[in-house]
Amino acid sequence: MRSGDGGVPVKIILAGSSHWHAGMHLDAARSCDAEIIGVWDESPDKAQAFASAHGLKAISTFDGVLKGGADLVVLMGHPSAVPARARQLIEADMPLMLEKPATSQTARLAELADLARRQNLFISVPLPNRFGPVFTALSDLKSADRAGPLAHAHFRLVNGPPERYAADGVAWVVDPDVGGGGALRNLGIHGVDAALSMAQGKLRLISSSIGNRIHTSPVEDHALLVLEDEAGALFTVEAGYTYASLKPGGDFEWRVVTSNATLIDRGDSALCATLDDGVSVALAPEPTATRYRLCMRDTLDKLARGEAPTISLNDYVAAMSLIDDAYGKAGR
Repeated sequence: MRSGDGGVPVKIILAGSSHWHAGMHLDAARSCDAEIIGVWDESPDKAQAFASAHGLKAISTFDGVLKGGADLVVLMGHPSAVPARARQLIEADMPLMLEKPATSQTARLAELADLARRQNLFISVPLPNRFGPVFTALSDLKSADRAGPLAHAHFRLVNGPPERYAADGVAWVVDPDVGGGGALRNLGIHGVDAALSMAQGKLRLISSSIGNRIHTSPVEDHALLVLEDEAGALFTVEAGYTYASLKPGGDFEWRVVTSNATLIDRGDSALCATLDDGVSVALAPEPTATRYRLCMRDTLDKLARGEAPTISLNDYVAAMSLIDDAYGKAGR
């Protein structure tokens, strides 16, 4: 991936290297031939350790991020610190990729979105399942006028138990006062964002079941939302910490059904069946971990062309707001 000035590689700073997705963003940036010009973290020791492990330069202060000359800053970190850091970058007119959870408070996120709008600043949000094979195949069907009206869709993302975050050094993820919720806020936001992106008109929250089915964590380990759009399409979003493994991955399925097509993405496999020709074909799968590459490529493409990001801060606010409503409906 090259910038528009003579083929120079895009310069990226990774800010918040202790975030558990930092390695994925590094891999994504390198897959796009971007140049990582620095790594920063609230803990200088962690920034130095990450930099040393990957042959990168550590940045000792956040002022170094602001003045580092990056084309894009990937901002990650603790929700108590990220909003203030994001505000500094926005006020400095620094294009951003803002990793979640940026804050547990939707109102603070909305304030950042309003500031970015006034600054006319590019901010993308990495919700990479929007770049999976189901969305690509559905877009192709729509372009060929073969999709038909959407009937229903199910987005399931169930990972291992809550203690895996402690093992990753980010135990705060399951602290409700910090993360603002559990499996729904952390994992379910991918499905909620997917539903919002596909819905015709406003999404209505029909039911919200949120609870602790297995674990005694202070946050929910399972959630199931049922939603309907103005055209009558039904959406279900399922998220959980109930998969029986601490290893990466879990129970993942994105399923979309239209009047002419059924599309299913299970991470390691995907398919598309179409009624008009009676054909069912395997789609090229995309592992969930490497979808960050697709998200980064799209972000850099849009940034280079001066276009709005595919997934914006406003999309993030909309998903957070719907999740707020789901918690309220479930009495949590």
